[in-house]
Order: sequence, then C-alpha cells, then structure tokens
Amino acid sequence: MRTHSSRQARRPVRHRVATGATAAFLGLAVAFAGGQAAPAAAAESSTLSGIVLGVGANETQRTVSWYSSADTAQKVQLAPTARLTGGEFPADSANFDALGAKNIATSGGYNRSAALTGLKENTAYSYRVGTEGNWSPAYSFTTQDFEGEYDFLFLGDPQIGSSGDLAQDQAGWQDTLDVATKANPKAEILVSGGDHVESANNESQWNSFLAPDQLRQYPWAATIGNHDVGGKAYEQHFSTPNTDNSGALYANGNPASDTSGGNYWYIYKDVLFIDLNSNSYATSQGGGGDAAHTAYVTDVINEHGSEAKWKVLVYHHSIYSPASHAKDKDNKARRVDFPTTFSKLGVDMVLQGHDHSYSRSYLIKNGEKADPGEQPGAADVYPGPGGVLYVTANSASGSKYYDITKPDSSGTSGAGNGADPLNPDSYWYNSVQNQEHVRSYVKVQVRDEKLVVENIRSGSCDAPNSQVSKGDWCKNTTAAQPVGSVVDKVSVHPYNGDGQSLQVNVPKPAPGEFGWTIDGYNGLVDLGTAKEENGDHFTASGKINPILVSDTRRSLSPWAVSAGVSEFKDAGKTFGGSYLGWSPYLLDQGAGAKAGASVPSGYGGKGDGLALSRGLGSAPQGHARGTAKLGADLDLKIPDSVQKGGYRATLTITALSS
Repeated sequence: MRTHSSRQARRPVRHRVATGATAAFLGLAVAFAGGQAAPAAAAESSTLSGIVLGVGANETQRTVSWYSSADTAQKVQLAPTARLTGGEFPADSANFDALGAKNIATSGGYNRSAALTGLKENTAYSYRVGTEGNWSPAYSFTTQDFEGEYDFLFLGDPQIGSSGDLAQDQAGWQDTLDVATKANPKAEILVSGGDHVESANNESQWNSFLAPDQLRQYPWAATIGNHDVGGKAYEQHFSTPNTDNSGALYANGNPASDTSGGNYWYIYKDVLFIDLNSNSYATSQGGGGDAAHTAYVTDVINEHGSEAKWKVLVYHHSIYSPASHAKDKDNKARRVDFPTTFSKLGVDMVLQGHDHSYSRSYLIKNGEKADPGEQPGAADVYPGPGGVLYVTANSASGSKYYDITKPDSSGTSGAGNGADPLNPDSYWYNSVQNQEHVRSYVKVQVRDEKLVVENIRSGSCDAPNSQVSKGDWCKNTTAAQPVGSVVDKVSVHPYNGDGQSLQVNVPKPAPGEFGWTIDGYNGLVDLGTAKEENGDHFTASGKINPILVSDTRRSLSPWAVSAGVSEFKDAGKTFGGSYLGWSPYLLDQGAGAKAGASVPSGYGGKGDGLALSRGLGSAPQGHARGTAKLGADLDLKIPDSVQKGGYRATLTITALSS
C-alpha cells in the first residue's frame, strides 16, 4: 500500500503581516487605555456650544473646549473615523474626562475642556463632547506625519463686531477660513494674532467668531489681544497647553480677576511656539511687565529650545508695524524691551497682530537692522547670528483696517519711527508694508532648510468686507490681484555658523514584513510504501519540505506557524488525518524561532494527531529580526483495516502574526 502527503500549495506562498487600519486601531486602544473613564450620568440635559479644537503640547495631542448650560460631568469621546458605523461611535471609543468651572455672569453657563492624548499620525478622527444620552454633533480632524515639513496659517485680528455689522464680520471671517483651508487643506494648525472679538465678554460676538467649522477641524492656537484681555471669556473659550497663569503674566497681576492672561508654549514637529500675553507690559499696571515675558521666553528656550529646529514667538502687539499703532507708547516700550533678548536666544520669527495691516520687517538684531544692505522686498534673507524676522498680519475678517502712517524724525533704531534710507515712505524697520483694505492671511511653510512666509489675499474689494462696504476705499484690483494671489513672499534661511553644515533626511523606516515559503520546487512529500508492523497496522515516515520563515518587521511582534492535515483519500476510500504525527525541529536558527512540541500519531487511541492544527514553530515578542528554517519528521501509523490504495492528504500551513 502506498501513501502520500501533499501540501495545499505547490509553489512558494508569502503571507504579509496585517497592517493598516486594524493595526493602527489596536495601537490607539493601548495608547488611550489610561484615558478611559466610566460615563457620568447627567443630572439634566445640557446645551453644548462653542466647541473649539485647540493645539496640544505636541503633534500627538489636541485640546477641545466648549460651553455647557448645565454643571454636569462631561467628556470628549474619540475614535478613528473609519470605525464609526452609521455615524455611531464604537463601544470601545476613547473617553477623556473634562475639567471646567462656572462662567462669569455675562457669559452664563459653564466651561469645559479636555486634552486628547496618544493620537496616531496619518489618522482621521471623529470626536464629540457631552455625556451618554446628551452628545454634541460629531466633528472630525486628521493628523498627518509627526515628523518633517508642514504648513501653518497665521490669522490676524478678526475682531468680530468692530464694524458694527456682526453678520458681515462673521461672513468675512468665514470666507477667509474657507479660502485659506481650501487652498491649503493640509495646513496643520491655525495660529491666532489675537483680538478675536470687539468686546471681551460679548458672547454674541464669540458665537460669530466660533461659527466656522474649521475651528473644530484644525487646531487653533489662541493669542490674547487687547480686545480679549478685559474679561474671562477668552480663558473660558480656549484651553492652551503648558500654560503659566502666574500673576506676573497678567496685566493687573491678578489671575483671579475677571481678566485673561498667561503665557504658554508647545512644540509642533520642528517648531517651538511661545505665545505671550503682550497686554502685560508695564509693572505699573500690577503685573510683571515685559521683564516677566523675557524671563519666560528665556526659561522656555533654555529648557526646550534644543528640541526644535525653529523658534517662533507669537503675541498681539506688533512692535514693528506700519499703521496707526506704530507710534504707540506701549509698542515703543516693547520695541526696546524685547529685541535684544530675542536675538540673543536665537528666535527665528515673531508673529504679531494689532495694527490691522501687513508688514514684514528687515532682519532685526538687538533692536537694529541686522544688515544695512538688505534690500526692501528681498525674496530671500539670511539672518546670520541674532537676526529675527517680525511679521504683522492684516485683518482676516475685513471688520477693521488701519491705514499706513508716515515715518518721522525719531530715529532709525530702538524705539524710533524714522524713515528707511532705502525706501523713505516706509519705516526703517520694515522691508514690506501693505494695506489694500482687503482681507488676507499669512501662510508659513516649515521646511528643513528654510521658513517660507507668504501674505495671501483671501478677499477682494467686494463683500464680505465690512469696512469697505461701509464706504471706505479699496485699491485691490480683482483682475490683477485675485483672491488667492500673493501680496508678499520671503524665504528665511537659517544661520548655520561659520563652518559648513551637513543635513540629511532620514525617512520613516519601512515596517518590514513577515512571511513564509515552502522550501522546495514541489509541495509533494512522498512517504513511500507503508510497512506492516506487528500484524495489526502499517507505518510510514518522512520529512516535510522545510518552511522558510522571514521576519523583517521593526515591531518585533510574535509569530507562529502551525499545520494540520486533512483526511487521506484514494477515490472513495479514506482514513483519518489523526494517524499522522510529527516531531518539529529547527534546520536554521533565526528570527527568534523555537520548534513546536512533538505530536504522536493518534493510532491506538493516543489522540488527534495532526487532524488538529499543531505548532511547527514560533517566536515571542521582542525577538530578533531574521530568517529561520523549520522542519519536522513525520510519523504515520495506519490500521490494517484500511484498504489498499494510493492515498493523498493536504497539510495546510497557517502563519499567524500580530
């Protein structure tokens, strides 16, 4: 009697480790396990409003803030968008408990905020706020690569309500965000220049500011303007990371008062952002003044500056601007207090608002033009040691513009507002000044070897453009200067010292793969002719064709290869696969492989043999990458009641990996 065993595959077969959405979610569940919280029962239904997505401490985090009409325990529920079914969140969604307090009387209700941590890159997420039975609508955002180049958008002074036409101010603000995000859908953060509203505690104005859904889709990095500082609504609406709310960083020195204040910082990929409350500038007001800010910036850069390639400061009051506020006493004071410290600390760029016009400075070092020969409007600038670029954003809503003012004879350094020798109509410190009474925004491209700064038109003379609609002039020509056209562009090339700098980009390593192949041209294993033993059964033996396992995954995840045999068949005649046993071994060691346990033939009632899938080899978590060759001796015992014939069976090999 001849018996044969054959594999299911007749040529090499490779199986890759599972990747993509399933593997990404498993990592999210682990990362968020610590953030799970039991749902809190709401004592009553609550109206949820003012939801805004904020920046987190780094690119793996976000914050979410909102208002609630009731003082109930609430949370943010988060899940990868791909796992929502029919808009419903999965049962194992991550939950992040919210903190908050009662709002001031003029705002009404309560404020809530929560930090979302452990986000994965290149993932679309959906989130909602509230509690079981009382959820807000769901909103979504998408993370991108956590390393490398990216773009962010800087938006100046929406100041909703300042024109007196709340609806048109909101429409202009909405239109700028529509234009900017449509043109730059992969912009990763929106950075504020301050003055979100006209009146600090006017919730109708705040509702109009927060109306665009982009503020729930892109993280907003808030900045306190002089129109925001006079109430608590700014702090109630925005939660910021690494925030220092000490008295020195409040204009009146009192964080418990009904005013907003504080400084904060965060790192987003290769940029360290530091945001200052520039409303606190004089110790006579009660706060720590500009000295407190320079001390804060010094401490943050000394501690975290080495963690980023670029250092960007953000505050509201522009110290180098071209319009109505250029000669303000407080800005002249800051123009003396800030620049030397910023130059000494290696700050690359300062983003500012307040003057409702656009400007970008010459490179400024220690309060003076760093290079007297730098030309107006240069397309490329090279800071050298201590050179800092200062940018002022124009109005993003069209609610208010300030016209450019004329230089005077007060000097061409420090606090002076003298004329630029190369361009007498401009201030000495400004390379470019622009005011068309047209909405615009600033796009910053963060690249390995440069920062690219562009001021881009987001509107025209046409509505929504509140100040122009009320009869003010506008010199924008839509044919020559359409929406989306560039007003100004400059590339800032970093200073790399006196020697030659070397740069190399290391790409994200390939994840590797796990696979197995049958070693041999043909999957057939011929066990020859069975031999009769003891007059009551037959025996046959052989070896499987070796299985070559390769594991190059960086995750060093466990793997296992197993096999089970079908019935042996010859036309209509059969006998069970349980009569086949084996003894696995390693032909070549590698990939952390360990041979599986021996399994005896099931003849004589000794078990199921290989009729059940059995382990051929495996490796634990953390094993070394590499290859291994697995083999096994086969032991077949057949009852003599089996009819004569040539029998074949299929040995099905299965590889499992996580």
